[in-house]
Amino acid sequence: MNSEEFPVQISDGETVRVDSFVASLGLFTRSQISRRSVTVRDVTGFELKFSKRLRDGDVIRVEWNDPHSSDIVPEPVNLDIIYEDDQCIVINKEQGVVVHPAHGHLHGTLVQGLLYRYGELDAAFGGDRIRPGVVHRLDKDTSGLIIAAKNPDALEFLAGQFRERSVKKTYLAVTRGKPSVSEGEIDIPIGRDPRDRKKFAVRVRNSKDALTRYRLLDETDGYGLVQLRILTGRTHQIRVHLQSLGCPVLGDPVYSRRDSRFPDATLMLHSWKLSIQLPGSGKKRFTAPFPDRFTRILSNLGIDLFIHTLC
Repeated sequence: MNSEEFPVQISDGETVRVDSFVASLGLFTRSQISRRSVTVRDVTGFELKFSKRLRDGDVIRVEWNDPHSSDIVPEPVNLDIIYEDDQCIVINKEQGVVVHPAHGHLHGTLVQGLLYRYGELDAAFGGDRIRPGVVHRLDKDTSGLIIAAKNPDALEFLAGQFRERSVKKTYLAVTRGKPSVSEGEIDIPIGRDPRDRKKFAVRVRNSKDALTRYRLLDETDGYGLVQLRILTGRTHQIRVHLQSLGCPVLGDPVYSRRDSRFPDATLMLHSWKLSIQLPGSGKKRFTAPFPDRFTRILSNLGIDLFIHTLC
């Protein structure tokens, strides 16, 4: 069961139906709401009828279940494998691939590719076909390194390092504009944007701590190549933090705008390096090759990406 609290923010004196407000969050389709896949409660835990009217300042808790494991079918998915042993697998995820099945994404996910490759993977995780072995996630349009476990003991060993923030995850981003300071930390809490529930924003109600370290590697013509390390794992963290500095990720359809020089650019964010202790194998460091979209756009800008490979 998943749940999250949402404050209602509408014009004073106006009201909105529960089902209309939940639909506006962008988390579910109206059919999923009407099929009772979603339960809404007030702050006391009382279940609300979908016809109830909400007022500005109300707070509701939305609860929902993942799709049933029986609905998830293993599928052949291209897995660019960087490393593999009997405990875990490190994959260079393609842009556009969703990590695990969820409402609206029931086909072509990375998890379904793992289920197809390892026929007994779900059995190792008690029949779970939603998140078997998922240690961490990447946004759909973020490419690069992601690690998955093959058994529960390996999952706990790897996930513990993410909880303790001992994992070193390094990203590359091409930005529109550049940070005013070439190196530093972005220590700004992030929460769901009350004006657009599909987005996240800094310093909003119910924000959670978020810490990103960055370094500007190169810049030219109003664009930057930025190396980033995240010490927390908030949804859209890098994208929101860079936007807060006034230099959003190029090609970001949510936190930036269409760029006149690169109108067809997709999200220029790549999970580049990963340093982590593996079960029984000690500390390993992995690097994902640069995607074609990076080499193409940086070449156009006159930035030599490969001089930064030793950073």
